[in-house]
Amino acid sequence: MRIDIITVLPELLKSPFEASILKRAIEAQLVEVHFHNLRDYATDNYKSVDDYQFGGGAGMVMLIEPIDKCISKLKGERHYDEVIYMTPDGEQLNQGITNQISLNENIIILCGHYKGVDQRVRDMFVTKEISIGDYVLSGGELAAAVLCDAVIRLIPGVLGNETSALTDSFQDNLLAPPIYTRPRIYKGITVPEILFSGNFPEIEKWREDQAYKRTQERRPDLLKD
Repeated sequence: MRIDIITVLPELLKSPFEASILKRAIEAQLVEVHFHNLRDYATDNYKSVDDYQFGGGAGMVMLIEPIDKCISKLKGERHYDEVIYMTPDGEQLNQGITNQISLNENIIILCGHYKGVDQRVRDMFVTKEISIGDYVLSGGELAAAVLCDAVIRLIPGVLGNETSALTDSFQDNLLAPPIYTRPRIYKGITVPEILFSGNFPEIEKWREDQAYKRTQERRPDLLKD
């Protein structure tokens, strides 16, 4: 999988990809992540990527021309399955969306900044708009990192155990059940005996019951789906 991220702040994005699972995925060549500084596509001597909005109002708007030049250059080199714009008014990210995106071969992620992008960018180039929550960030860079983390860990071979991602919260619209490790007893609190029974069908049934119970208590809205 190849991910191209268009941003005005590439230095803000690089750190998450230089450690842990994302770093190992890149080193194992299971995914390519490329950062594109939008200022490199600016058309004036000041490397401008924004301007005042027509009609007045507070906040600068990202110019269409540098974005057009960058996306057109990338599309001239390969086919892209999605051009994703990170924006607070997009579709809210969930596990189903990340599952679908992880099946793509090449994607572009456009990070919004300032007040946002010229609407014509969204109309002409963007195929999917994604939000990571009902709040506003200073820019789309952190949201893009969240999306990438959620997607890359689903790529076959990235996680050590292929079944690990399938038992995460929100797969099948359920939260994950309680999990335990050593010691068996800590400050008088004991791990449930069923986990030591060796009866794996019963253990799985217990986990399913606990996942349903936890979802019902904490996120009953998921069960409605």
